[in-house]
Amino acid sequence: MSGMMDRVTQWEYARLEYRAAGTLGTDKFEDWDAVFHHPGGVQRWGTDERFNDLRHLNRAGAEGWQAYDRAAMVIGQPHRLHAVTYSLRRPVER
Repeated sequence: MSGMMDRVTQWEYARLEYRAAGTLGTDKFEDWDAVFHHPGGVQRWGTDERFNDLRHLNRAGAEGWQAYDRAAMVIGQPHRLHAVTYSLRRPVER
């Protein structure tokens, strides 16, 4: 039975939250905060002056994380993107 379990991938999970940092005010573009939650704790990955989640996804990918789901939150009328959360996973080293 243990031979069968050797072929099953075990995963650890994390999430990347990319959230609007405040209101638009007089600024044409909103600031965005990137926060990475993982089994070892929480890391603040910085603030961007424009929506640029690809930089943070590439950083997670370089550390072996794979994005498998994305959820967006829109608010207000007209709708405005407020937050995007990416679910991530990577194989556990044995």
